[in-house]
Formats: sequence, C-alpha cells, structure tokens
Amino acid sequence: MMAAALSTAPAHAADVPESDDPIKMTIHDWTGQALTTHIMGSVLEDMGYNVEYVQADYLAQFAGLESGDLHVAMEIWETTGKDALTASLKTGDTVDLGETGMKAIEEWWYPKYVKEECPGLPDWEALNDCAELFASPETHPKGRYLGGPVTWGGKDEERVEALGLDFEVVHAGTDAALFAEIQSAYQRRQPILAWVYTPHWAPIKFEGEWVEFPRYSKECYEDPSWGPNPDKTVDCGKPRGWIKAVGWAGGEEKWPAAYEAIRNFNITNQDMGEMIGKVDLDGMPISVVVDEWMENNRDTWQSWIPKN
Repeated sequence: MMAAALSTAPAHAADVPESDDPIKMTIHDWTGQALTTHIMGSVLEDMGYNVEYVQADYLAQFAGLESGDLHVAMEIWETTGKDALTASLKTGDTVDLGETGMKAIEEWWYPKYVKEECPGLPDWEALNDCAELFASPETHPKGRYLGGPVTWGGKDEERVEALGLDFEVVHAGTDAALFAEIQSAYQRRQPILAWVYTPHWAPIKFEGEWVEFPRYSKECYEDPSWGPNPDKTVDCGKPRGWIKAVGWAGGEEKWPAAYEAIRNFNITNQDMGEMIGKVDLDGMPISVVVDEWMENNRDTWQSWIPKN
C-alpha cells in the first residue's frame, strides 16, 4: 500500500493514487444522487483510485463522514440539507467540496391542469379553498400532500401547521413510489399535490408549477416573529439554491488529487434530468447510463482531473 500524502498540495499524476484504501462514497435513495455518485466514482477509478459505494441515510450520513467511516457525499441540497451541512462543517471533521453545478428546487408541485379547478394557484393562500380537491379517502376533508420519504427532511409538517393549511402530509415510501404516483395521476388528469424536485425528469416531462409560499429566509426557520404566523417558524417555502459535495476532512491529506477532482465536478440540471429519465422511465440500468454519459462527455470529465 502506498503511504498517504502528507500535504494538501495538488498531487502529480504519477503520484496518484496516493493511497490504495477505498474512497467510500455514499449512495442515497434517489436516482439522481446515484448517477452523480457513480459518474464521479468512475472518474476516480479512471484516475486509479479504489472506490466503494455505501448505502447511507441522507441526513444521518454526517456522523459517518465526521468519523471517517464514510468519505464523500456528492449531493447535499441547500433545500433540505443546509442546516445539517453547516453543523457538520463546524466540527472541523468535514470539508465543503464545492457546488456541483446543479441548482436545487424542492417544493410543493401540482400539474397545470389543476388550475382549472383551483384558479388561485400558485399562491399558497389558495390551497385551503381547494383542499378537498386534493383530498383522499384517508385525509378527507383535508387535502393530501404527497411528501418525499421521511429521511429527506423538508419540514412539511411544520409548514402545514405554521401556515394553517387544511392538509395532511403523507410520505411516499421511496423516490420511485413518489414519482410513480405523480405519473399515474398526471396520465389520468387527476388532482395531485406532491413533492417534486429538480434536477429530475418530472419537471421536464410534466407541465406544472410549484406553489409560491412566502419566500424562504434563514429567519423564517429560526425566528417565529418573521412571516405571516407570529408564533411559528417555517411559515415560508423551502430554500432554493446549490447542491454541494462534502467530504471527510482527513481525505484532504489522504487523497488530495481525488478531492481536487471532486471539487471540479460540474453538471447541468438538464443533463441530469435526462439521465434520470433514462433510468426511471426507460428502465436503463444506472451503470449503462453512466457509461454512456462518460463515453459521450469525455472532454468534460477529463477536465475535472488535476493536471501535473
């Protein structure tokens, strides 16, 4: 085994890999994150690194990243993971590996045809007038909001309470179940209010809109006096913004060239949404989609690799 590098200076190509120990990259429960991680993992393998993929919970993974049991997480979304990332970075045991180029939106979404029966949308204040439109037998007379898996966070129950919405949050068990139900409702032109995010194939394929809640601010999540409800926090929409990679701090010294390559990773929402569609809609294996992207975008990913 090669000795680990003792400097965070960029490694020369001849020095890579600096260690034969595997770089453990986390895999979560949505297709896009698996694609992002396997693309970057393939690049690292091309550089000579040993890569291991480890299934991990999106928010709970930070304990493993801080201890060094896990090494790299490719997608922390500002929309749902900002607080957890900020707290982790403050420990000094993890490092920010930079933005991935993708821009995150995760919000309540409805098909555009729903506005025929609820014309006040996308204003959030129209939701209570239309709650029964979205009701299910289990939630009636309250509306049903189909949220993402519980592990994704998102504060939807808190949002419902703070804004006084006549809705119940029902969490999908998996990413696949969430979008299968959305697709089924869309094909039958049935009302549905659900968690939709981008980058993803759904906003590309389906004509719809995100609900416009009071604009997110940090104070909304921390200060009850901010926003329309003076007694509650989370009386606003979700944050929108970056998607970042994060790593175990010890990796800076152990695999400096790998960390530099990860910082150079960059992909667009459009490219990622199309790849997710190939997996979720066309049934292509993730490995095939990754190989196809790597073959067709050789100049792009090779530009991430540090030069001498």
